[in-house]
Amino acid sequence: MTSSGSYWDSVAPRILIDFDGFWWHRRESSSLLVALLMVLISASVWRIGRVVSSSRWRRRSVSELKPSASDARNSQTRMISDIVSDADLKTLVANLEGKFDGEEKWENVIDKRNGLLSYTAKCCKPKDGPLKYLSSTVFENCSTELLRDFYMDNDYRQQWDKTLVKHEQLQIDEFSGTEIGRTIKKFPLLTPREYVLAWRLWEGEDKTFYCFIKECEHALFPQQKKYVRVRYFRSGWRIRKVPGRDACEIKMVHQEDAGLNVELAKLVFAKGIWSYVCKMDAALRKYNSSSQNALAPHASAVTFMQKVPPEVEIENNTIPLSLVEGTQAIGENKGKKFLRRPSKKVITNSLIIIGVLCLSHGKFSLVAKVAMAGVLKKLSKRGASSSNKVGSSSVIGS
Repeated sequence: MTSSGSYWDSVAPRILIDFDGFWWHRRESSSLLVALLMVLISASVWRIGRVVSSSRWRRRSVSELKPSASDARNSQTRMISDIVSDADLKTLVANLEGKFDGEEKWENVIDKRNGLLSYTAKCCKPKDGPLKYLSSTVFENCSTELLRDFYMDNDYRQQWDKTLVKHEQLQIDEFSGTEIGRTIKKFPLLTPREYVLAWRLWEGEDKTFYCFIKECEHALFPQQKKYVRVRYFRSGWRIRKVPGRDACEIKMVHQEDAGLNVELAKLVFAKGIWSYVCKMDAALRKYNSSSQNALAPHASAVTFMQKVPPEVEIENNTIPLSLVEGTQAIGENKGKKFLRRPSKKVITNSLIIIGVLCLSHGKFSLVAKVAMAGVLKKLSKRGASSSNKVGSSSVIGS
């Protein structure tokens, strides 16, 4: 027992010393690991902070170089607001009163009327621009507000105007009331015309309304090959009451370059405008502005209509006497000289020229070209027979 006890007495201290050394080494290694982890965490936090501060600096630098979205919108709004100005309204008012720049020779084109409608128009050819028209239409039993809403309702226009293929609103500026839209119109035997236009409305005294329209560009719709873009378009009108009657007048100045021959454009206008105005009157009688406005999906230039500036405001009691009376017979104005009605030979020759141009254009199918050639052959025979008849009759008469 003594020997065994002495053995454990000698071994036990060494075991305890080794055990304490083991835990001391464990404690030392743990503290080293904790210190190392603290260093790594500190380094990571420092690097993350540096990256965050650097990205913030870069974003701040980019924001200083690039305008903000609000700045871009404000810049675009200012650009739209400048397309149609009060200066355009001032020029329109002067033109509607017959005050034009330079000496322009006007020709009377048409003077028609029926029980509820009258229409007169004249035209001139400026030296440096396309044909210019000055027209006046009087609608009986109609208010100025109704006629304004009808004229500006392009969605309803697509229902009755067969020349209108498509119309869409592109943009509107609530500050100035300027609206931008795109319209596609079809022309017989010709490539459809594309209009990108801006317009603006003003309200004057006694429910008088003005509108001015002009061509513009828009980033959403660059020019396309399948349409002919109308590059020059200036049009404006005034709607006001006819004194002493339940009627209103819309007087319009219109000028556009649609790429047509001048004489052909005059002929087409004179032959088709009265039928077009009658269709317009029929559509007006069916129009209900309240229901149409309720169906409108968006605001328009009518919504943000401006007041006529005081310096531009004019008196609206200078309607010509012929329009105030409004009871003349259709053929009463015998003193006016109207455009001479073209003969059948001139019309036939014009159609032949148009057909040749269409055939040479190269955009028609083979079937269309064959059909066109047949029509041209018949027209040529009719023209030849009519000229022979004229020649024989002149010989007999002589």
